[in-house]
Amino acid sequence: MRVEAYNQIMQVYGAQKLKKANAAKAAAYGKDAVEFSDRGIDLQTAKAAVAAASDVREELTAPLKEQIQNGTYEVSDESFADKLMAKLAEFA
Repeated sequence: MRVEAYNQIMQVYGAQKLKKANAAKAAAYGKDAVEFSDRGIDLQTAKAAVAAASDVREELTAPLKEQIQNGTYEVSDESFADKLMAKLAEFA
């Protein structure tokens, strides 16, 4: 009798026994389930609300767009220079 053939047959039968044992364990424990915490549900709701919100606040930008299109939008030179210098000071 060849030892190799005997080993191969034992491997096949051993694998089948393991499959049956694993299937029996899975049936005993039931199915897997996922539960989300209240905080997780709240975070998901907040994420969906932020995604649905517009990036631009039209009530603020519409009057400026209209002024620019009409050519009536004016910027104070001093105000612009002051803001520019303030930004420059932040980086220095």
